[in-house]
Amino acid sequence: MELNELKPSVPKKKKKRIGRGRGSGTGNTAGKGNNGQNARAGGGVKPYFEGGQMPIYRRVPKRGFSNYPFKKEYTIISLSSLNRFDDGTTVTPELLLEKKVIKKINDGVKILGNGTLEKKVSVKVHKISKTAKDAIEANGGSVEIIEVSTFADVAKNAITENKK
Repeated sequence: MELNELKPSVPKKKKKRIGRGRGSGTGNTAGKGNNGQNARAGGGVKPYFEGGQMPIYRRVPKRGFSNYPFKKEYTIISLSSLNRFDDGTTVTPELLLEKKVIKKINDGVKILGNGTLEKKVSVKVHKISKTAKDAIEANGGSVEIIEVSTFADVAKNAITENKK
């Protein structure tokens, strides 16, 4: 068998050419019926349109609160990725970014306890899991949590400074 002898298992269905004259069988209105909104170019209604009836998304009461806009998204790295640094190195988010361990810092950096750590490193991150913290301290390293100042903290500090 040669490449030029290959054929598909199911023959290709020929595309119906609509709107090509009365003799084609699908001329004149091109299978869209006579006039009306759906026969027009760009016509038709949106999927959620209910014929003028009050739509369900407006009939159903809205309840609750979504915290999604305020959610914190941390850049996550595993414990084993700290092995690429030398002994005694202080690992910071900036150093991780510089060494291309992470692509961006987002709202902070979190270290998870995946893998094993063979080096003695001190770490300055925004969050860390308990297993990762124990593993770093077991190797003789230290862990420092970077406090992130929120809008509420900044506002509180401004108020206390104004009172002084």
